[in-house]
Order: sequence, then C-alpha cells, then structure tokens
Amino acid sequence: MEDFIHLHVHTYYSLLDGQSPVEKLVDKAIANGMRGMAITDHGNMFGVKELFNYCNKVNGKLKKEGKEPFKPIFGCEMYVAHRKKSDRVKEKGDMGGYHLIVLAKNYNGYKNLIKLVSRAWVDGYYMRPRTDREDLEKYHEDLIVCSACIAGEVPAKILKNDIAGAREAIEWYKNLFGDDYYLELQRHEVRDPHQRANRETFPLQQQANKVLMELAKEYGIKLVCTNDCHFVNQDNAEAHDHLLCLATGKDLDDPNRMLYTKQEWFKTREEMNEVFADVPEALSNTLEILDKVEFYSIDHSPIMPFFPIPKEFGTEEDTRKRITPEELFREFTTDENGNDIMSQEEAENKIKKLGGIDKLYRIKFEADYLAKLAYDGAKRLYGDPLPEEVSERVKFELHIMKTMGFPGYFLIVQDFINSAQDELGVMVGPGRGSAAGSVVAYCLGITKIDPIKYDLLFERFLNPDRISLPDIDTDFDDDGRGKVLEWVEDKYGHDKVAHIITYGTMATKNSIKDVARVEKLPLDVSNRLCKAIPDKLKDGKKMNLPNAISEVPELQEAEASADPRLANTIKYAKMLEGTVRGTGIHACGTIICRDAISDWVPVSTAEDKSDPGHKLLATQYDGHVIEETGLIKMDFLGLSTLSIMKETVENIRLTHGFTLNLDTIPIDDELTYKLYQEGRTIGTFQFESAGMQKYLRELKPTVFEDLIAMNALYRPGPM
Repeated sequence: MEDFIHLHVHTYYSLLDGQSPVEKLVDKAIANGMRGMAITDHGNMFGVKELFNYCNKVNGKLKKEGKEPFKPIFGCEMYVAHRKKSDRVKEKGDMGGYHLIVLAKNYNGYKNLIKLVSRAWVDGYYMRPRTDREDLEKYHEDLIVCSACIAGEVPAKILKNDIAGAREAIEWYKNLFGDDYYLELQRHEVRDPHQRANRETFPLQQQANKVLMELAKEYGIKLVCTNDCHFVNQDNAEAHDHLLCLATGKDLDDPNRMLYTKQEWFKTREEMNEVFADVPEALSNTLEILDKVEFYSIDHSPIMPFFPIPKEFGTEEDTRKRITPEELFREFTTDENGNDIMSQEEAENKIKKLGGIDKLYRIKFEADYLAKLAYDGAKRLYGDPLPEEVSERVKFELHIMKTMGFPGYFLIVQDFINSAQDELGVMVGPGRGSAAGSVVAYCLGITKIDPIKYDLLFERFLNPDRISLPDIDTDFDDDGRGKVLEWVEDKYGHDKVAHIITYGTMATKNSIKDVARVEKLPLDVSNRLCKAIPDKLKDGKKMNLPNAISEVPELQEAEASADPRLANTIKYAKMLEGTVRGTGIHACGTIICRDAISDWVPVSTAEDKSDPGHKLLATQYDGHVIEETGLIKMDFLGLSTLSIMKETVENIRLTHGFTLNLDTIPIDDELTYKLYQEGRTIGTFQFESAGMQKYLRELKPTVFEDLIAMNALYRPGPM
C-alpha cells in the first residue's frame, strides 16, 4: 500500500458546503496513520488557526507517547479570475473563477497565502473572493499549487476541448512554481445504483484525468490524487445533502437541486489506494508535498501599534543617543528602583520576547512620552508636588507598562478617548473592569475613577507574573461609537484597523428546525421538539442534542419513530449540530495594528449594517484566538445609557441654559439615595432588575460604598 495524505479538504468553514469539524478530521487522519493533512476551504482561511491550535494540542499528547508529530498544512482553494480580479462584467464570466489549491510550505509561504487571500477579499470580491495571475506572480514564493477539481483552469479547458488553453495554463504555472506545481486527479465514482447522487461528475473526471496524465508525462509534472473532502465519514453523506438544501433553499425531493457525488468523505489511506491503484505515484506524491512543508508557528508576541509622538517631544533617534544598549537592557530587566529581579538567562529571554534591543528603543521612547502625559495628569488631579503615595504608584505602574512593552497601547487608548470627548463631542464612559485599578489610566483620562481613593488593585489589570495583554473596554454613546472608529481608521490607516469576525453555528434547536424544514416535517411538530429541549441539563452536562436526547423521553421517541421524517430530523440534526452557518462582526472588538493587518492574519470584508454599501475589514480568525497571533484587540462599546445621559445634558442646556458636567456631580446627594432606597432605578445600568430593586429596598443605601457592595454582591457567586 502506498502512503497517502489529504491535500484537498473542506471543513465546515466552507460555509454551508463543507460539513467537517476540524477536530474530527485530524482525529480520523491520526487514527488512520496519516502523517499530516491540509485544509483548503473555499476562498478563505477561517479554519487555519483552529487547525494549528488543535494540532499543537494533539502533538503534545503524541510527544508524550513517543510518537511522531502530526503536520498541519495551511491552504485555501482559491478562485482565480478568468481575466483580472479588477474585471467585474457578469456576462464575461467574472462572477466566478478557476479553482486552484494553494498550500503554504513555510512561514514565508503562509505570509504570501495570507496576502493572496486577503487581497482576493478586499480588491477581488465579485460574488466570490478572487485572485488573479498578477497577484499569484507577486506572492508566489514558498507556495505549492495543485490544479484542483474539474473547475480548475487546466481540467476545465480540457473538458472544453481547449487543449491549447490547457497547455498555456500548465506552462504558465510550471514556469512560475516549478516543481511546486502539481496536476491533480479526482475520481468520485458512484457505485450504489440506488443512491440519489450526481453521476455526471465521474465521467468528466475520467475524461480530464486521461489528458492530465498525458500532459503530466509530457511536461515532467508530478501527479497527486485528492478526494475533494466535504464531510468526515461515508455515513455523513446524507447529512451533507441536507446542508446543501439549506444552502440553496431547496427541498430534498426537488428534482433540479444541486447534488454531490456523495463520495466526498475523508477517505482512509486504504480507500484511496483502492481508487488510485493504477497510479501509485499520485498517492506517494502527496507525501512528497508533506515533506516539503515545514512545521512552523503562526502565533506571535504582541505587535504593538506605533503611536505618532509629537516631534517637539523629540525622536526615537534622540533616545538612541541618550542611552546605551547596556543601560537599556538593565532598565527593562530590573525593578522600578533598579534592583535585579531576574537571572541573566531570564533577562535575555525577556528581551528576546519583547523583540530585541532595537524594539526596546521604540518602547523606551514611547514610555518616556507616556510618563510625561501621566505626570502632567497626576499634577492636575492630585496637585503639585505630588503626594508620595501617588508618585510611587505612578512610577511603579509606568515601569510595569514599559517592561511589558505596552506604552504604545496606552498612548493610543488615551488618544482616542480624549479625541472622542474633545474633538468629536462623543460621550465616553467612566471606565469599566480592571483598568479602573490603574492610577496611570486615571491620570491619562482613560478612566474617571480614583484608584487610590477606592483602594483598587493595579495587579488585577496588569501583572508581570501573568503575561497577558492589557484589556481596556471603552464605552461610547451609541451614536458616537461609529464616529470614533472612523477617526481611528483615518489616523492609523484603513488597512491597519479591522473588526473581528464571529462565526454563527447551528445550535441544538436551530439544527432541528433547519433539518425539519428540509425533511418537510410539519412546523408544529418541529416546534414541539424544540420546546422539549430543556434550558439546562442535569449534572451540568454540556448542552447538545445527544445529551438532551438522553434526558428527554419525547426526543428519544422521535429518534426511534417509524416516521422517517421524524427519525431523520433527529439523526441528521445530530450530525449537523455545531456546523458553522455564517459569519458576523464582533459587537465591540477592534484590532489596531502596527502594519497592514494582512501582513499578520488573513482579512475578509463584511457589510456595514449601519452604512449599507460600505465594506468593513474583518480578521478571518475570531476573538478567541486573535490575540495569540500578536494582534492587539481593543473594545469599543456602544452604550444606550450614555446616549440617554448625553441627551439629558443637552435638554438641561436647552431648558435651563447651562451645561452640566456629569463628572462633578456630588455622590452624596440625599435625594438620589432616596430613589435607590425606594428601588426606583429603571434605566440605571446594573441597578434596574426586579431582584436588584428588591434588595435595594431592603438595604436602604445611604453612601456610595453601599452601592459598590450591592453591585458586587448581586451576582450569581456571592448570591
């Protein structure tokens, strides 16, 4: 038997077309003795980070068992424009594109793949994200390409009897990619005479394969075989068929709907050897590709954006002249008083993580400017000279911010908050979460709570023993949030600012509803099944359909029903549950990067719901993993509470002729506490629920500390 790995695989990130969870694919490949696998979703790299993380986790276990690691290959099935990606004439076929499998050999190849995929979305989108030959030429280094399925340029031209066109394409790709260009064979033969499936594809594949083999020999190009995987196991074929019906809005029994061959499962090495027994080299060449691919990390230490520091403050060059590398090294590896706190080896590792001495000069330059702003603010708030307690706290915090490499982050946050208030007329919240424990944040105007007065802990916010990025959530009034984001994009560059993608999956009830519709199960029956699913399961079990069925007799009866529509609804809903159904935009998470974001992660575009026709840039990795790639996430939240307050201040100005400063309202006003004692708190953030009102009436708060205690205690744990 020839060894084999899969190079053409669609996960459930090929939206409503692929049905395979990444983890199940990897588990099956390892169980079958495969040494690695690629994922090649349609036009996107949504699943790449999940594949990377899961393989890392699995390889940790394999290492403990003394086994070889499993190698992930990051790829994409791209659409290559028939002409140029800038062409958008429907009648000339510009809405589609030739399929092409593109795989990254190493980190440089990964960076080029990111660029190709990002540009396909940003510049080439026309019904699909499209690349073109010009971009392939520009970003071809360290990439491996395969000619793809019969929708690829070479096989498509063969099937049109355009052999001259097929030759031209082969020569172009061979000239550009050399030995990293492979011709791809697929055989999806439907053997079950009773199965409803696409039987037209296999004869076309055979027709194309015959010529592909001849041309491969003539041009000295190697063959690989693939299976165009869209689901994990053979018994998932019908569930995948239901998914296609959902994608196309068709019924299962529609005679004209799209059909797959139902051969598109993740076949084992044995199954692939049986299908391609006559071309063993096409099997073994998949291992040649695997061996060309390196193990590499796509994660990165934090990539801090550059803050444009006013020229009158000085330049980075001045900092380099003022301090030697040795002095700089010590500054970053001692405490705020210059005492040694780590070994030489630990110190060297720390400097390496921060990006080396060159990067330290930039951080030091930003840290000096941050210190100037912080001390200016401190004197304004605490008086000059500063009380010793304040001075020591500011010195300590600034040192931690500098040695963790974060001055640029704080400069950017204070900049957009102060600009929002002073330039844009946007109302900004007083601060939330652990950032309120920072005196420096208070001095910069990022927060409006005095951490010394309320004895708040800085270490909850930034702790050098627990390396994590600072996380400052900023509230803006609802209408103003968009203005601030626009301001940030204009200042830092539209290619350097992006929203964060989210993935919508088929949840337990939705999977039942979706499959029931395709099965034509009456709506009242499908609603009854959904209502039977409890809100919580016993013993804290994870909410999913198999666990719900184990607890609910009505679902058990449906699963065992003699009515095929009912039994199939449960059967296929179980298989489709968790499948990615669509994408969205994170409600508040925004990335600001030092470079173009597509230098580090792939980006896509999304429709701006608040401004139809305007496209938003979005990362292709979601918020759970985006910071692992080094990108800095900042949360811009829109709060209706602030909009109401802003409107109230304006109404007071119109009716009473003066502008109220909300920051100077006293917090010992008796009439306000009377409202709290009576539980009259509708519209007051975190104090308006019926339960909270009940306890406020019992507590009868008279001082601000009572409200702090009430807010802290009225939570599930303390309750």
